[in-house]
Amino acid sequence: MYPFFLQNILLPIADKIGRQGFLGELKLLRKQVMMTESELNFLQKQKLANLLQHASTNSPFYNKIFKFNPNHDPFDTLKYLPVLEKKEIRMYTNEMLTSDKSTLLKNSSSGSSGYQTTVYWSHKEQAINRATQMLWWEWAGYRIGDPLLQTGITPQRGWTKGLKDKLFNTYYLQAFTHTKEDVIKALQWAKKQKNPVLAGYASSLFVIAKYALEENIKVDFKAAVCWGDKLFDHYRKTIYLAFEVDICETYGSAEGLMLGGQKDMEYMYLMSSNVYVEILDEQGNEVKDGELGNVIVTNLNGYAMPLIRYRIGDLAIKLPANKYPDERQYKLPLWQKIIGRDTDLVETASGKYLVVHSFTGIFEHIPEIKQFCVIQDSKKGITIQYIKGANFSSSVLEQAKNKILSYINEPFEIIFEEVFFIAPTKSGKPQLIISKLNLQKYE
Repeated sequence: MYPFFLQNILLPIADKIGRQGFLGELKLLRKQVMMTESELNFLQKQKLANLLQHASTNSPFYNKIFKFNPNHDPFDTLKYLPVLEKKEIRMYTNEMLTSDKSTLLKNSSSGSSGYQTTVYWSHKEQAINRATQMLWWEWAGYRIGDPLLQTGITPQRGWTKGLKDKLFNTYYLQAFTHTKEDVIKALQWAKKQKNPVLAGYASSLFVIAKYALEENIKVDFKAAVCWGDKLFDHYRKTIYLAFEVDICETYGSAEGLMLGGQKDMEYMYLMSSNVYVEILDEQGNEVKDGELGNVIVTNLNGYAMPLIRYRIGDLAIKLPANKYPDERQYKLPLWQKIIGRDTDLVETASGKYLVVHSFTGIFEHIPEIKQFCVIQDSKKGITIQYIKGANFSSSVLEQAKNKILSYINEPFEIIFEEVFFIAPTKSGKPQLIISKLNLQKYE
């Protein structure tokens, strides 16, 4: 009864008073994802043309770069525009804006790639982003009003967020540091609820699941959804082992790019109504679907501060159309794999790469190492900082080293450095690899 009251009476009133438009955007998104493939392609093309027209006319930054001809194919026009780098956003923020900055909302990325970027949104754009996130939560099984155990990095909720938590029946668990006491308290709350939902950073949900297993706390979560950092396989397995719930992964960025979410299959849907995505190699050439490349995004909803052909610092693969599952609910395109930030890669002298999974797949089986961080200054080798766990012996370091070397099969120096603390990123999320080679791209 309460979820019905919240969604059909209380939220529409709040939406109207606050002029947010959240519910309207959510209803529109629900319709868009039900479109046919040809309808989705037409919508994307139309939105791209409108954005390019707006940017070239109203943004001083883009006005200097191109003049949009509405008689030309917008996809062809896009290919001739330069790729936008993070350093350019920092340098030309004011010139990129198309609206008075005082009327906009300021949003900064966490800087997990090494450099923080600041972008601006309109209130309408914020409503679209929130509606997209809510849509993905619905895909996972959440319904507005369901009891929600949520992790995040805003521990001081304030009056507005505190009221929202109460209205949405949310237990908010701060994710900077998870103490056992805090997690147990949150789990005991969830245990008393009917059909609770688990949501938050993938790493946070992994920690919650570990404590639940250690303390033998059983919670019957009806759904789980994550965002913010990579959902590694051992995260997913641990969360399922603890709660017997399949977790749905979502993919977005702090710049307001709502890129994809899971629903009815292992692959994530690519939100083509929100973004136009290109996968490019290091020379700026588009790679074939099924091949790894740099994620270049055009935000189709970003009118206040257009982000056109923006390199977000991630590597990913689009799924080739001939490999699409026959039984998929939506006709949206599909992501095959999100590798993560290119600053989360280790590169050898011969050009081989080790991704985060290369290391987590080793250290998850070495409980004697409590925490690790891989640092690369040179292609000749890496330094692995580590914090000792119980029953540690130096033999586990040799074990890890041999396993890594077996992956690359070439001379590669591996230095282990014992530390007592490994700092998280500014957002509180872990960064398992720090590649100072790739950080140079953004200097």
